[in-house]
Amino acid sequence: MSNPYLFIDRDGTIIEEPITDKQVDSLEKLVFLPNVIPALLQLQAAGYRLVMVSNQDGLGTDSFPTADFDIAQDKMMNILNSQGIKFDEVLICPHFDEQNCDCRKPKTGLLTELMRSGKVDLARSFVIGDRQTDIGLANNLCCEGILYDGSWDAIVTKLTTANREGRVTRNTKETQIDVQINLDQTKNGEISTGLGFFDHMLDQIRTHANIGLNIQATGDLHIDEHHLVEDIGIALGLALKQALGTKTQIGRYGFALPMDECKAEAQIDLSGRASFVLNADFSREKVGDLDVQMVEHFFKSLSDNAAMSLILSVSEGNCHHQVEGLFKAFARALRAAIAKDASQQTASSKGCL
Repeated sequence: MSNPYLFIDRDGTIIEEPITDKQVDSLEKLVFLPNVIPALLQLQAAGYRLVMVSNQDGLGTDSFPTADFDIAQDKMMNILNSQGIKFDEVLICPHFDEQNCDCRKPKTGLLTELMRSGKVDLARSFVIGDRQTDIGLANNLCCEGILYDGSWDAIVTKLTTANREGRVTRNTKETQIDVQINLDQTKNGEISTGLGFFDHMLDQIRTHANIGLNIQATGDLHIDEHHLVEDIGIALGLALKQALGTKTQIGRYGFALPMDECKAEAQIDLSGRASFVLNADFSREKVGDLDVQMVEHFFKSLSDNAAMSLILSVSEGNCHHQVEGLFKAFARALRAAIAKDASQQTASSKGCL
């Protein structure tokens, strides 16, 4: 069974980093950062496994003897252990940058064995540190990085209330759009675009993908619905991409369903590559207050901005059923694609999506 892990930097994140020589090589220099101990206890209680990952330039050389390092390191670990904080591993790179080793952050060499073990749920794991090298390590692992800015309380809040969520606000001279999406909530939210039939179709996405989706939109409907539908597609696509994050441990692919006399199909791939195909011969030009040309435009805008491959097809039939079938099939395909799949770290032979 895989678990969420926190890969935590040491100096400047758990303990203070001395301004002078950047070395914690004596007990006098050992100072814990504010609230780090209660924060680590809360994160551990929330189910996170802890791993310390640290660059210690020149450790073992005359300028930074191992014995001096061990005095402070052992004391720090004893204090943490006495408070109930357990690190599964303490991983340290002793090299200088110019040595070009494989284990110095942001490289991932220190974590190779753990990554191969299958123990790590990357979709729910994070790197926490005070430097851009820590964020680089997160990028190389295909997980999220958190830059410590002095508040462990804020990190605890983020990690104990985490959801795959996104929000995009898009205001132009033509439209005003606010889209909020949460892939880990069940169906909820409100949808209001000023187009009754389009609201009904967006509600199909919310309902059949079983997600939190809130869309508030206004625009120049006195001209036509083109700008509004397009901009909602753009905003929804961007919000979906944001919510998917690193896309680790998801199904990735997803659906065919009958809509009365019509058969609607949606093939989806959350690949990071945008492409869109629509196979449809709609039997009318409008359904309710929506021009059916806008169906293609909406899904093209959505797929381009979500960076997904999407193929939609529907057979002949009642136009209302054709359009609604496409929206429902898309929603069901999305539901399958975003579903968490703990059997794999990333649904790609490349290692990242």
